[in-house]
Amino acid sequence: MQQDSLKKFPKDFFWGAGTSSYQVEGGIENNDWAKAGREGRVPVCGIACDHYHRYEEDFDIAKSLGQTAHRFSIEWARIEPEDGKFDMEAIQHYQKVCKALQKRGIRPDITLWHFTLPLWFSETGGFERKDSPEIFSRYCAFVVEHLKEYCHHYATMNEPIVFASNGWNRGTWPPFKRFSLFDFLSITNSGRQHKARYAKGLKPFFLYLRVVKHLAQAHNLAYDAIKHVLRASDVSIVKHVILFRSNKNPINILIAQFINWWWTYRFMNKVYKKCDSVGLNYYLQKKFGDRATYIKTDMDWDIYPEGIYDCLMMLARYNKPLFVSEAGIADAKDDRRGTYITTQVNAVWRAIQNGADVRGHFYWSLLDNYEWALGFEKRFGLVKIDYTTLERKIRPSAYIYKTICEQNAVQ
Repeated sequence: MQQDSLKKFPKDFFWGAGTSSYQVEGGIENNDWAKAGREGRVPVCGIACDHYHRYEEDFDIAKSLGQTAHRFSIEWARIEPEDGKFDMEAIQHYQKVCKALQKRGIRPDITLWHFTLPLWFSETGGFERKDSPEIFSRYCAFVVEHLKEYCHHYATMNEPIVFASNGWNRGTWPPFKRFSLFDFLSITNSGRQHKARYAKGLKPFFLYLRVVKHLAQAHNLAYDAIKHVLRASDVSIVKHVILFRSNKNPINILIAQFINWWWTYRFMNKVYKKCDSVGLNYYLQKKFGDRATYIKTDMDWDIYPEGIYDCLMMLARYNKPLFVSEAGIADAKDDRRGTYITTQVNAVWRAIQNGADVRGHFYWSLLDNYEWALGFEKRFGLVKIDYTTLERKIRPSAYIYKTICEQNAVQ
């Protein structure tokens, strides 16, 4: 690769990959997803990748792949197994996780909540509860108080609108409350994931709106609580942006603009003032009036990695530092991931050239993992997991990403 053909990223740009606690750790039985698994509503997660015990091995792999940062989440149900009662052994485990990353020269980036809820909280209403923002901010403050020595970068929550939509609109995730007679955002669904077989009847739409309102309030309160504990912290939110675009038809333009507002701007307008930075998760696009045929991922999603440029520019309007918190592809054969990564990173570079203040990039994910209502059949990982033996095997595409990480550049 000729050096003069490389597109260089800023000097302090960080590169890494992500995981989330329930999807990889294993052994978590006291949250709403584990209960749903026992009831047969979603696949059982069980031991998953056993990352809880094998995190050092996994971080050695991340280090070998040239990664300088790692995004992971804290399991709320481990930390606060009962209302207001915190488990010090659990928080000490995550201290060890942070130390293991630092020992390898990898920056810890923590997501405080990634979808799963402690049973005591979910069974008393979860984010429908009027006091849920206060409960959430109390949890966040506790975690940061005990991890502040090891980590200064915290996202309060992951994909709040995805959480609310799947739980209170489509009824495909806990608590399985369905509003929609149809799903106008059907591009987010794949296979049996969108079949709301376990949602009993239709629920009032105000429940969904209440949850969205409480999630925004929860982030804002958590921001203040974290700043009280650690003034020097960088506090973000991780927003899943679906790119809605259109042809030149004026009606299609208006439709795309409205749905972009509904899916992205409506929530961001409520929280951006309480963000030091913003994380972008990008997977999906929909072009109204488009007759093009796209190659699909194993999730049956359009392969359109260049769309991350437009999503970054959408978030750039908030004048905050940005980072790619998730961008990846389900590709069990690993025959499309390398090209996907290269094309997508090129689009990130282009966004930087056009004014987006992008500081870093996390591929999703470091490991194959539990893909929520689809179980273990979808393979996003740079590292392949044999779920029988738990053997780790680095995929060829991971070395393409390694080159980008180590050169801080893309061709």
